[in-house]
Amino acid sequence: MVEHGIEATQAIVTLDVPLPGIIWGWMITLNMWAKSIGTGVVLVGAFLLHRHKKEDMPNLRWMMPLISFIALNVFLFFTLIDLHQPLRMINIFLNPNWSSAITVGAWMASLFTGLITLMMAIGFLDQHPDFGRHIGIAKSIREKSDLYDKVFPFVVFLALPVTMYTAIIMAQSSARELWVGAPEMIQMLLAAFMVGSATLVLISEKWSPDVKKDLAMILAFSVAFSFTMYMGEYFFSFKAAEVEATLAFVHSGGEYNTQFWFAMVLGYIIPFVIAKGSMRDYNPTLMRLAAITTLIGLYMAKDVWLKIPQLLPLS
Repeated sequence: MVEHGIEATQAIVTLDVPLPGIIWGWMITLNMWAKSIGTGVVLVGAFLLHRHKKEDMPNLRWMMPLISFIALNVFLFFTLIDLHQPLRMINIFLNPNWSSAITVGAWMASLFTGLITLMMAIGFLDQHPDFGRHIGIAKSIREKSDLYDKVFPFVVFLALPVTMYTAIIMAQSSARELWVGAPEMIQMLLAAFMVGSATLVLISEKWSPDVKKDLAMILAFSVAFSFTMYMGEYFFSFKAAEVEATLAFVHSGGEYNTQFWFAMVLGYIIPFVIAKGSMRDYNPTLMRLAAITTLIGLYMAKDVWLKIPQLLPLS
């Protein structure tokens, strides 16, 4: 809305009109959730491969990049369609602005996805040598199978900033005191370990008992630390009046109170109790339940934490 013009400088003074309601909705929630899975399986997989022999996890080298590839493409797809002008995204690559967290994140995510694709191809041919022989490339792939191990460290390195860079974008949002860079980065890293371990639990039926107990340990510790951070914000957040006003939406009687606590119980408390018990005596049925509730609960928690700051008027 134009308030007035300045004739001498041809400048136009406008009044900013805030957009009402929630702008970052379920697409961004799904974006962050899928990205956590795509990076989390890599981070947890790297830990397991460091501690155990690959023979203890017969399908990990193939399933890990496959799951990551699918999740990352979901993340990139919903990032693209949420843009008002999706075709302008090509400018990030043709005319990059390296001071922008979006530009840096897009380049890292694209490189990460490319390397994951290479790992997925090698892992698939290692897992299905008959297919490789059928198309006549199995021999060359097997001769260069160490390429997987050479690429993997770079993928693990990129997984860390790729899973956390969204926190920087959120922290740059004006007048959103709940989204503080450092805590959000830690929460996103913990989210990656949560859903990374939960996803691998679902494909670990033939893995060794020691590997399964390590998965239970990672799930238990990640949900415990993440839950502690949420409770710290919920009960002891006095750093700004806006934070208190924002958290009123999840405090008793708030609009998102039920969803918040349902997410905490489903995604954090239940998985912690089950995973802690499975660290000693692994129960595959209960651990699969914990994995599913973790995946659902994290989505709900991310959804609440993304939406409630947008409900507070900026004026």
